Amino acid sequence: MEMHKEILATFPGLSVAEGDVGPLSIQEKSPALNGLRDEVVRQVREQYTLERIKDEPLFRAYRDFFWRVGVDPTKTRPASEALVRRILAGKMLPAINTAVDAYNLASVRTGIPIAAFDADTLGGDLSMRFAEEGEAFLGIGMAAPVMLHKNQVILTDEDAVVAVYPYRDSDATKITLATTTVHIVACGVPGIEREKVYSAYELAVAYLREYASGIR
Repeated sequence: MEMHKEILATFPGLSVAEGDVGPLSIQEKSPALNGLRDEVVRQVREQYTLERIKDEPLFRAYRDFFWRVGVDPTKTRPASEALVRRILAGKMLPAINTAVDAYNLASVRTGIPIAAFDADTLGGDLSMRFAEEGEAFLGIGMAAPVMLHKNQVILTDEDAVVAVYPYRDSDATKITLATTTVHIVACGVPGIEREKVYSAYELAVAYLREYASGIR
C-alpha cells in the first residue's frame, strides 16, 4: 500500500498489513465457526469489562486517532472496540457470512480493526491519503453517500474511495457469498506496534482459510 507522505508526517508509526486470501468458498454460516465464536466470547468476557474498556491502552490508541481525524469515538466506535462492547453488553455478534464473521473474530481476539474487500472489485493497488473536501463515500449499511472532510484518512484504489480508515468499508467492495478472494487490511495507528498489526493480519488469514474455504 502506498501511504502518502502527508499521512506519514502527520501520523508517524502508523502501519498496516495487507494481502489477498483465496480461493475461498464463502457460506452463510458454519457450525465450526460457531464454536470459534463461543470461544472468543468467553475470552473477551474474561479479559475486559464494559466499564473499563475505554481505558485499555490498545483501544485508547484508536480513540486518540479518531479524535485527530474528526471522528467522535464515543459515538462512532473503533471497529474492534465496537465488537468487544457488543459481547460485554450481552448482545450477539453480527452474523454476515463465514468470511466476514471469521475476520471479525480475528479483530475481536486481537483488538485490531480489520478492513476487508472483495479483491475482484478493487481497481488496482490501494493507497492511503487524506480525503479531499467534499469527496463522496458510500459505506456498508449507509442509505446515502456522505461527504468527507480534509482531515479524514481514506483508502482508495484507482477508481474510488474504498474505506474511511479504520472504521468503515465501501459498500461497492463488500464481501458477499459470491466473493472468491478477500483482500485483508489490518489497520494500525500510532501507538500500536507493527508486530501486533501483522499478527492480527495473520490471524485473519488463518481464520479465513480455516472457516471460509468451503472445506468444512
